[in-house]
Amino acid sequence: MSVLTSPLWSALEAAAATGGTLHGGDDWAASGISIDTRALAPGDLFVALKDVRDGHDFLGAAAKAGASAALVSRVPDDAPKTLALLGVTEPLKGLEALGIVARERHFGKLIAVTGSAGKTSTKEMLRTALGATGSVHAAMKSFNNHIGVPVSLASLPSTADFGVFEVGMNHPGEIAPLAALVRPHASIITTVAAAHLEAFDSMEGIAAEKAQIMTGLRPGGAAVLPADNPHYSFLRAEAERFGVTTIVPFGQNASATDGVHLTSYTPEEGGATVDGTAFGQSFSFKLNVAGKHHALNAMAVIGAALNVGAPLDQTLKGLEAFTVGEGRGATQEVTIGGKRLRIIDESYNANPASMAASLAVLANTETGPGGRRVAVLGEMKELGPTAPDLHEGLLTPVCEAGVNRLFLSGEGMTPLARVLPPTIEWDHERSADLLLSALQANLQDGDVVLFKGSNASGVGGLLAAFLAKANEAG
Repeated sequence: MSVLTSPLWSALEAAAATGGTLHGGDDWAASGISIDTRALAPGDLFVALKDVRDGHDFLGAAAKAGASAALVSRVPDDAPKTLALLGVTEPLKGLEALGIVARERHFGKLIAVTGSAGKTSTKEMLRTALGATGSVHAAMKSFNNHIGVPVSLASLPSTADFGVFEVGMNHPGEIAPLAALVRPHASIITTVAAAHLEAFDSMEGIAAEKAQIMTGLRPGGAAVLPADNPHYSFLRAEAERFGVTTIVPFGQNASATDGVHLTSYTPEEGGATVDGTAFGQSFSFKLNVAGKHHALNAMAVIGAALNVGAPLDQTLKGLEAFTVGEGRGATQEVTIGGKRLRIIDESYNANPASMAASLAVLANTETGPGGRRVAVLGEMKELGPTAPDLHEGLLTPVCEAGVNRLFLSGEGMTPLARVLPPTIEWDHERSADLLLSALQANLQDGDVVLFKGSNASGVGGLLAAFLAKANEAG
């Protein structure tokens, strides 16, 4: 968490950074950046973007919420007279300009994270790991696109010791401009897996796009790469082609021994003991979240942290304080209809790799007496023509996880439903909300229930509705 000892932007600083024109006074100062009046905190600079809605239509709401000023491209007739304005040609370009100046006046270290899965969790892990050494700036949400990255960068305090930025993509050509904007001292690629295949011809295309994060590295910057991934050799070759001189492999296989090597993962109640070596130095720590994929992300965090000057002992101390966010593996105990259940919330998005990782967590979670392993799986989106095969391919991780009862939502799950063995009982509905009654009626005391699906699958909403019923019943 960043601590501001002075305003983030004075009016004159913001005008100089953007080349904009001040309207309504120059005595304001902004303590933050906001693009949404519903989440605007008093003192924020409101950026009137033209996206799904025109932000200029919300200047009144921004003033009411306590905005210090608004970054605009025009002055509407109904603009509040009490709201100071900073006029620019295009608000998004103005936001990017603020981000560039924020970056240049910052003397700490910056880390960028991308990958087909685990970006946000790794960003949050970096926040806690680096927080044991110094102050850390990182967006509270998944601000990882062409708007979110500039917002996060423009919000970077000059006094922060570290800045962490998540960089995502849906289509080719998105990562390189964002990497150039951040210009990190270290970049992490968590993994390359099937995701957003609608926009790419192949997995190789996804790997090539992820590799673009390394094009923004500063001279001498470190590329932290997944040694266990099938595309590791390609990623390493790309790093060398881009002139990266510090390449840090992380993972379980022998390729990671020169970097950050996971040598042992021992699951425990609610977490694991993790052992490894970092550039030959042995370490061990407790990870308070279940799932080997989190341990592997921790190896990447260690590799990046050491390369931006954080001591190993402090980094490990920070990692032991890490907890997962909503929808990313948090567990809770609930009672509904007298049945005691353990819920694993992995409802924030899904692709084949993250589905397999979540099912592995389910496999390693102890059930209560007489309980079963239950999975509520929503269809995976944006997989293109390979979607049927990739959904059918979930059969292996489902069986390996020892799933006894399955609830499927979405037409995309039809290929999986067709190949399920008779030993697995299942329900399949076209939408997640239609599973609520079956879910309530078919769970048993001691069950462990995993919720996982793409955001658009509705599994998150189903979980919320189920928990509301649990609370009513409790």
